[in-house]
Amino acid sequence: MFQIRGLIVFCGLLAQLQALSLPPALKSASPTDLAGNLTNALSNGLISGGLLDNLSNLPLLDALKPGKGNPAGLVGLLGKLTSSIPILNSFVDLKITNSELLELGLEQSPDGHHLYVTIPLGFVLNLKAPLLGSLLKVSVKLNITAEVFTVTDDEQKTHLVVGDCTHSPGNLQITLLDGHGFILQKLLDDLTIIFNKILPELVQKQVCPLVNALLSQLDITLVDEIINQLIQGTHFVIKI
Repeated sequence: MFQIRGLIVFCGLLAQLQALSLPPALKSASPTDLAGNLTNALSNGLISGGLLDNLSNLPLLDALKPGKGNPAGLVGLLGKLTSSIPILNSFVDLKITNSELLELGLEQSPDGHHLYVTIPLGFVLNLKAPLLGSLLKVSVKLNITAEVFTVTDDEQKTHLVVGDCTHSPGNLQITLLDGHGFILQKLLDDLTIIFNKILPELVQKQVCPLVNALLSQLDITLVDEIINQLIQGTHFVIKI
């Protein structure tokens, strides 16, 4: 009986020692938890890093001036209204409000070595003019996708980095929230065409550098786990 008890105690101690000696990657949570931890960390980092404030301060009005993707400027955009009052083109105001970061998505490449983080953003654009008040208010939705993979530096240290960081063509959504009777569907269509040219690039300049910086600030254990999984090509992402 003593020998049996001794053997049980020995086996228990051996199991504990083996568990303590396992590297963090082998003691990691489930794949779903690992992927969720990454998206939560990135989401919190984007918000604390001031992304929403940056979106609210996009130089959108400057981008709409003549010669910057919209030859006629806001005169052309507002058609008959501002063409009859040309000076209005210099006084219109475009405010960005209600900026929000929606739930991040995460997918893995077929070979398991790359991650694709979808960053869905939303905000409201309100076009105003003196005396006339609000001319047009629209809701904007746009997804930015950042590719994440591993690289090894000259010191043989492996890091997570951002590769391509862009938007999917055609995913910009503009929905009319409010407008006066003279606002026709064609005006909204023209607005969508113009914003398709200028908005994605403006937003990318705010999102992509921030994501790249966040990767170096993530918890080291989480980074090591993700790196090990990507190097091995293990599919640990269950569609998020």
